[in-house]
Amino acid sequence: MRFGIIGTGGVARTLADKLVSLGNEVTLGSRSKDNETAVAWAEQAGPNGHHGTFADAAEFGEVVLNATPGTVALEALRAAGAERLAGKVLVDVSNPLVFSAEGELTLDPVNTDSVGERIQREFPQARVVKTLNTLTAPLMVDPARLAGEHNVFVAGDDAAAKAEVVALLGTFGWPAESVIDLGDIAGARALEMTMPFWIRLMKAFGTAEFNYSFRK
Repeated sequence: MRFGIIGTGGVARTLADKLVSLGNEVTLGSRSKDNETAVAWAEQAGPNGHHGTFADAAEFGEVVLNATPGTVALEALRAAGAERLAGKVLVDVSNPLVFSAEGELTLDPVNTDSVGERIQREFPQARVVKTLNTLTAPLMVDPARLAGEHNVFVAGDDAAAKAEVVALLGTFGWPAESVIDLGDIAGARALEMTMPFWIRLMKAFGTAEFNYSFRK
């Protein structure tokens, strides 16, 4: 399968590495075609790894993943082009983190909106699914790093798109029963608003290698 990833940071490269290891083709997209990080990643990834612009990644992918910071996600996706995203599953793993000069964390947007919702509004023909934003990148693609059962979440307006994403998560090692569906894309608000809590937990634990586990 072909995936386009918008972004070149650690999360983007972790997802790209996993997808390539599973036999998929991936184009890592950045603002410029000659982005050094993307070029280096493609060189080490082998024949199934490619690099290009945001537009190249969106055009290439049967599924597109937004792995940019939430505060610049719309700008990056505009560069990718609405026509290249139309009809495709668009997986949003971003968080709208804003840090003050003193290091205090806030979110923008928050409470009455979310990055996931903004993406869906601006790109109504894309099939946006929010997921994987509530845990550190290595756990996104290898949940077995933590012992026992733990959970990941999805939110989106398109039931078929969410089913596709649940199947994709399954290839990463997430059992279907570990995936909690939070309903429509407005559920992205709750997912993004976990991040101040997550940051506090990371500081308390001294590691990012943890996750949430729910029982009912």
